[in-house]
Amino acid sequence: MIKPKASTPISVQDEARAAEILGRVRRMEVRTNRLVDDSLAGRYASVFKGRGMDFDRVRNYVPGDDVRTIDWNVTARTGDPHVKLFTEERELTILLMIDVSASSDFGSVVDSKRELAAEAAGVLAASAIRNRDKVGLILFSDSVELYIPPGKGRMHIMRLIRETLFFQPEQRGTDIAKALDFANQVIHRKSVIFLVSDFCLGAPLEERLNLLRNKLQVTNRRHDVIAVSVTDPREESLPDVGRICIEDAESGQVVEIDTGSAKVREAFERQSRQRRELTAVRIRSLGVDLLQFRNGENWMPALMGFFQSRRQRSG
Repeated sequence: MIKPKASTPISVQDEARAAEILGRVRRMEVRTNRLVDDSLAGRYASVFKGRGMDFDRVRNYVPGDDVRTIDWNVTARTGDPHVKLFTEERELTILLMIDVSASSDFGSVVDSKRELAAEAAGVLAASAIRNRDKVGLILFSDSVELYIPPGKGRMHIMRLIRETLFFQPEQRGTDIAKALDFANQVIHRKSVIFLVSDFCLGAPLEERLNLLRNKLQVTNRRHDVIAVSVTDPREESLPDVGRICIEDAESGQVVEIDTGSAKVREAFERQSRQRRELTAVRIRSLGVDLLQFRNGENWMPALMGFFQSRRQRSG
């Protein structure tokens, strides 16, 4: 089993940095609580209900009881037929799997993709806590960087948000398949997994998508996986600013391109669109829901619509 790394310490000597972090997390908490209103919390509760039933007690059989619930051990011991009674298992485990590879730090608007992911994760975690569910966290790059076991409470959620925002990963690449393997090892009970990533898988894309598809298929059999794609508008189109050098955040490769050429900009947009569409098709072909959040845009309507469509399907 992959050994999870320890939580990120904050140097007590760096008071200014500590104050900045605390202020950022508190502002994130305020915004999260504002976003998680009664409507969103209610939709969450109606979609993610308890999985399975918990045994409660036995009682004497009465005509009309389902014979499949007869407790044969108690019946044999007492000489009278008894049936098992169950109560709905309400508590869920929510696992947030968040991509913290180098590409997640990119942002052409006010926030980076990592900050967008942290806010979305905070909203989901706060909704879960209001429903008395447990929430855990996996931060991953091309290795599992941090694992926080599922827990409850405001301080627990604050820690998840803080780590998502400020954790410094050791690696730069992305390996979603390895992170899914780790999740399957540490989470044994059926859970709801939110996989948050920009899905910048690198080349060769087909090979990486096939591997991701296989791992997602296995994980989705055991759990309820929901993919959340976070993208930035500058990854979809280029401005006309002449010749520029672009560095791949994960591989470090630098290329020079002429953004003044309309053909270059069109080719970039076409390739970017094809990669996004192919990735979405592969994910959805497994029956895995895919939410798409774009940096700089209001993503809450998409989340509300997802809860609504899920509720309609389950109904």
